[in-house]
Amino acid sequence: MENPSQEDIISIVNSIFQVSDFTKTEFSLEFRIEDYEVKSKFVDLARKLEDMSYVCKLEETNGTRYITIQKFAPKKQRRWLSTAWTPRILFAVVILFVMVDGYYRTSGTNSIVEIGDPLEMAGIYTLSLLGILGIHELGHIVAAKAHGLKTTWPYFIPGLPVIGIPTFGAFIQARGLTINREILFDVAIAGPIAGLIIAVIVSIYGAYTAPILDQDIAAGLFAESRLIEWNMGESLLMSASLAMFGKGGTGYEVIMTPVLFAAWVGFLITFLNLLPAWQLDGGHMARTLLGPKLHRYATFGSIGILILLDYFLMAVLILIMSARNPGATPLDDVSPLSRNRKLAYVGIIGLAILCAPLPSDFLPGILP
Repeated sequence: MENPSQEDIISIVNSIFQVSDFTKTEFSLEFRIEDYEVKSKFVDLARKLEDMSYVCKLEETNGTRYITIQKFAPKKQRRWLSTAWTPRILFAVVILFVMVDGYYRTSGTNSIVEIGDPLEMAGIYTLSLLGILGIHELGHIVAAKAHGLKTTWPYFIPGLPVIGIPTFGAFIQARGLTINREILFDVAIAGPIAGLIIAVIVSIYGAYTAPILDQDIAAGLFAESRLIEWNMGESLLMSASLAMFGKGGTGYEVIMTPVLFAAWVGFLITFLNLLPAWQLDGGHMARTLLGPKLHRYATFGSIGILILLDYFLMAVLILIMSARNPGATPLDDVSPLSRNRKLAYVGIIGLAILCAPLPSDFLPGILP
């Protein structure tokens, strides 16, 4: 590996680690280290080398630890992702789509029971839905920044307004290297937790403002096809929100208002993200805890859960994407996850259950 800064790199490694052996190949430098506690030291090394356009990797073979260092070229983004205007344009398009979707949903609901001016309700709906998604991504960004990891701005994905969901969520891209399991875990968990807090708030407000219909009146509207039975499942958290205001029993039907629908979408996206599959947020967390082999099995298990919940298309999408790129691998895949993070993951499993869109035979139905 011929490079003018090679001697500097060797000096940096020796200043941080106790090196017992050193091997030079055509494309890399390999150091055998004797340090027992390496997590924080490796973070320091990785940050220094990243600024010099080098990447290091910590590996363990038969109880012996090695650090391999190679030159790397910064990954080029696709042209449409690299322009600063792309996230802004996508965000504007998504706002438009959500506003249109909210307007039509409000108009449809007003034909049954008056809930407010369509334009005003569309604005509340947009604030609710994009608030959930935006805070979710902000959680990722804040956690990444806390660990010194640079990211892009969120890219919001336009959906299918009126006939479906007006947005398919958002994503950010890392502009740096994920050094260890704890960084990967922290960035992954921050998004769903932040977004879920807003989803719960929206759900409570939606449950408070959602109108109810007498069972007999609802039956007549069903017969006229003016009401359609909700069959997309309902989360335990949404059921709890309805129960807070005495709307979780029988004898009447709850109307799915735009705000309540925004909460439903928020819970659904949180549930999907918490699945221990592929490179979803839950997949990243599972990868840090379980390792690559068990993470693969967890992905297949998640696909099975989605099929059972009748989300077949999402299951197929995860299957296809995981076959191409199964999961993220931190540079330090040796240092274990801390005990507190392992306990936090138990909580994540519980939250996934609370957000899951359970079939209607589990819970009282709500109406669109």
